[in-house]
Amino acid sequence: MDIFEAIILGIVQGLTEFLPVSSSGHLELGGAILGGDRLPEESLTFTVVLHFATALATMLVFRKDIALILESVIKLKWNEETQLVAKIALSMIPAVIIGLFFEEQLEQFFGGKVVFVGFMLLITALLLFLADKAKNTGKNLGFGHAAIIGISQAIAMLPGISRSGATISTSVLLGIDKSKAARFSFLMVVPLIFGKIAKDILDGVISFQESTFGYMSAGFVAAFISGYLACTWMIALVRKSKLTYFAIYCTLAGLIAIFAGLYL
Repeated sequence: MDIFEAIILGIVQGLTEFLPVSSSGHLELGGAILGGDRLPEESLTFTVVLHFATALATMLVFRKDIALILESVIKLKWNEETQLVAKIALSMIPAVIIGLFFEEQLEQFFGGKVVFVGFMLLITALLLFLADKAKNTGKNLGFGHAAIIGISQAIAMLPGISRSGATISTSVLLGIDKSKAARFSFLMVVPLIFGKIAKDILDGVISFQESTFGYMSAGFVAAFISGYLACTWMIALVRKSKLTYFAIYCTLAGLIAIFAGLYL
């Protein structure tokens, strides 16, 4: 991979992380369009690095929320913020299990599987369409909801299944309003990405070698900058817009990906 390709994919990651259209799926499609021939493990590693960049961008955007959470945790207060931490921790369990015990199997879905990504985008579109038709009962997010949303997040580790789309759609289908669903969706991924990047560094999967440092760094910077700019205004778009529009986009993108993978 060259630096130009890494920058393009970093921008794609930053712009798509906060919309329910699957950033990992778009990274796979973008890599295929650019003619990338990365191995599955290299593709997954680069995807994790870019997600790490957007996780940092998320922290910057939600810095006030995170500061309140840390203050409550330090003071050992059992309030809304510490309950949110507990719910986030609960939601992480399914994804952590997959990351620890099924990482090799997960890697096989990365690395140019265009047709597979296309079908997963169609599933994302269906989830968004169903969520848009669901009634908003304005429920508060409970621990049971967090566990179910966590399962959705784990499934969304597959490229083409939008993490934000799956988690927000699941939340809305459970009766939680879009505003609360979006906030929880964006905050719950931060510790998961930090844990993943730490594990890969300790395991030697991500190493700062001269052959990879250049394009990894370029992609990281591009994803962080574009992610921060996108997050500041796209979150409002996700909360207020009808999810059907994103469902239509995912349907078209999925069909194009399937056609291209089978016939081009």
